[in-house]
Amino acid sequence: MHRRDFLGLAAAAPIAAVRVASPVIQTASAPSLRGSWWEALGRVADPVLSNLARGTLRAKMPVEQADGADRRAVTHLEAFGRLIAGMSPWLELSSVSGPEREVQSRYRALTAQALANAVDPASPDALNFTRESQPLVDAAFLAQGLLRAPLVLAGALDQTTRKRLVEALTSTRAITPGFSNWLMFSATIEAGLKLLGAPWDRLRVDYALRQHEQWYKGDGIYGDGPSFHWDYYNSFVIQPMLLDVLKTCSDESQAWGDMRARVLDRARRYGAIQERLIGPDGSFPAIGRSLAYRCGAFHLLAALSLSDQLPDGLPPAQARAALSAVIRRTLEAPGTFDANGWLTIGLAGHQPGIGERYISTGSLYLCAVAFLPLGLAADHAFWTGPDIPTTAMRAWNGQEFAIDHAISN
Repeated sequence: MHRRDFLGLAAAAPIAAVRVASPVIQTASAPSLRGSWWEALGRVADPVLSNLARGTLRAKMPVEQADGADRRAVTHLEAFGRLIAGMSPWLELSSVSGPEREVQSRYRALTAQALANAVDPASPDALNFTRESQPLVDAAFLAQGLLRAPLVLAGALDQTTRKRLVEALTSTRAITPGFSNWLMFSATIEAGLKLLGAPWDRLRVDYALRQHEQWYKGDGIYGDGPSFHWDYYNSFVIQPMLLDVLKTCSDESQAWGDMRARVLDRARRYGAIQERLIGPDGSFPAIGRSLAYRCGAFHLLAALSLSDQLPDGLPPAQARAALSAVIRRTLEAPGTFDANGWLTIGLAGHQPGIGERYISTGSLYLCAVAFLPLGLAADHAFWTGPDIPTTAMRAWNGQEFAIDHAISN
């Protein structure tokens, strides 16, 4: 029988020749592909959640950053908010059993305590939501995590933590967003406040949504502001946040409800593009800003998988193979983690030279959003469907593959 690896495909030449060895998945505690996913997510998450829950995140987390930069005031909220944006659907899932259930229960408890400490002014790890402009970004990722776990995270808050969290999210209104993807951060925070039953600002939501309608360039791609940027921000931020904000708020406005179908059509087209960008070995074009977010570049493909809204012609099992490949390629290279388990700056290993001045250790935890499909039950077709090679695997092995088509809306 062929060995199954983290791609979820039977190993076979010639694809096997471009694969890297997997130190994460060949363990007794993670015999299945799904097990390899939650074990890999745990490896990313554990240092952040364990330390924030103990009140030792500031003391223990290293702050790797570009020469001359000082991100110490903002990096801790970056780590927590981004991690929760990716981890929350798995924490929300109620149908988990066996060893996975035990691990999930541990992380649910750690996350609840970490969140309480993050907004407790008496905690040594009380996080910064107002100093400098960066907290607007990562408060939004934290709010996105709440939107993705309305029962286990948002719904389970004790009264004191809920009140403090609402105050923390509301305080970010003092930060003016840039005329760019940053408008979605303001909108996502307002959607989070709506979920928490707090007063929320419809104007901030409406402004972000209408501007992105104006910035749509065609064929599933938005500009980052008025200009087009060849990078992964359509996936890092723009389209996943558009989908989540509209899911939460579209019932408040006929115009938003009408917009939701268009936004989803565009997202599905970009999801198809994303799957085709992933090479047979899990590599993808190293273009644009923020490559140190690693597999977080495929946030949208993961989000479409989670919501059962993948494009036509892209079965869940094929998305599974693509995401597995890119997770493995970006998280299993030597040097990706330091000796204490913290992520290091790099795309495939430790490559500090690719870290822009706004990148620091906390920034790197956006890679967690690639794990969103863990929010799907173990019997979902994403996990149980028969092995399907990715488009690139078929194309570069001389096999038939589907012709690509643009959309015109």
